[in-house]
Amino acid sequence: MVKVIMGLKGEGKTKKLIDLVKTAIDTESGDVVVIEGNAELTYDIPYRARLVQMSESGYEFLKGYISGLHSGNYDITHIFVDALLKLAGDKDLAKAEEFLNWVEAFGEKENVKFTITISADSTLATEGIKKFF
Repeated sequence: MVKVIMGLKGEGKTKKLIDLVKTAIDTESGDVVVIEGNAELTYDIPYRARLVQMSESGYEFLKGYISGLHSGNYDITHIFVDALLKLAGDKDLAKAEEFLNWVEAFGEKENVKFTITISADSTLATEGIKKFF
């Protein structure tokens, strides 16, 4: 399962993400991981979630990183990614759609849920991205 929260800066995407992390910790039996680009969520995310800080890296690196996280801990049941376009260093929504399709296939194969925020106008989303709303 992949869920995308998309909207412009200041629309409350990160607040929704934090609430969903708290819910996942309380309701899911496995480990929860949050990937962010800076240390802004350090005090907002409960200590039971693994908070990972990454710098701008690209979609291929993100794929490898997520695969590595999972191979190091098969108990991960939910991965949250805050500000996908910023982490990828690429604002091309077509590339973001390709990444989301990869994440969907990976999640189905490995039984991992994903929630991802994208800071962009939701009216500009491709049809492939809209299917994850």
